[in-house]
Amino acid sequence: MSNKDEVQAIQELGEKYRVLKKEIGKVIVGQEKVVDLLILSLFCKGHSLLVGVPGLAKTLLVNTTAQALGLSFNRIQFTPDLMPSDIVGSEILDENRNFKFIKGPLFSNIILADEINRTPPKTQSALLEAMQEKSVTAAGTTYRMDEPFFVLATQNPIEQEGTYPLPEAQLDRFMFNIEVGYPTFEEELQIVKSTTGDFNAQVSEVLTASEIIEFQKLIRKVPVSDTVYEYAVSLASATRPESNKAKDITREYIAWGAGPRASQYLILGAKAHAALHGKYSPDSEDVFAVAEPILRHRIVKNYKAEAEGIKIEQIIKELV
Repeated sequence: MSNKDEVQAIQELGEKYRVLKKEIGKVIVGQEKVVDLLILSLFCKGHSLLVGVPGLAKTLLVNTTAQALGLSFNRIQFTPDLMPSDIVGSEILDENRNFKFIKGPLFSNIILADEINRTPPKTQSALLEAMQEKSVTAAGTTYRMDEPFFVLATQNPIEQEGTYPLPEAQLDRFMFNIEVGYPTFEEELQIVKSTTGDFNAQVSEVLTASEIIEFQKLIRKVPVSDTVYEYAVSLASATRPESNKAKDITREYIAWGAGPRASQYLILGAKAHAALHGKYSPDSEDVFAVAEPILRHRIVKNYKAEAEGIKIEQIIKELV
């Protein structure tokens, strides 16, 4: 693809992005930041963790996004008795007494892993392996996931009874940690009016699977200046207490900082953010735009931060 073609493709991506947001907006009221981050992580080939209390339309949002993207969608309700074979699939004996692999619900373009912290580590690991490797292994045979493959996991922040919180190493697999907040009064009024009547919005398909794959490749080709690379790596380094880039707030309140995957995602996220907003190369503002959801789940506060009620978001704002 020539430079001229790439410029045209970025313009087309920006146009598709606006249409996509409009289609999702037919069903989802508000939550603009959440929608933006979902689309961003999709074009970056990343996965997202949605954190919010029940009833904030997280499932509806993912389902609507899948419809607008023309992708297959499966929702898996994670429960304490869910086994890896329940999501990956299992071998059965067919009528000829030959073993045959029946694919589980994980074989879809978009997976909604509902309440991922409700299921034991063994099943969490099966999902996380598929996220990382884009494949699963069953009875010695490796099966590739369909492309594009995008996992959205939800986590309920209030109920901690009977949950298995994801360890930091596994949280690191998610590109974004997206906080889903309550709607404003006006938004909630609009939601109630539209959902208690007979209004039924029709979502049109905006993109095909092959177009999404092409746009994912395009994002990778977006050029980045050395200054922006250095800014992203410096920002990730500034979260590590033992780093010479660490600031006073880091040494005072952080026990563990973000690893190199954070630097990679900051650059990828900045590339996608720039391209979706009609820019041909990202700057530090694009890194800043994606920093909070990328760093939020990669920083571990120390006891002093907990005791003083210091929030991760405050630390990130200070570092940026």
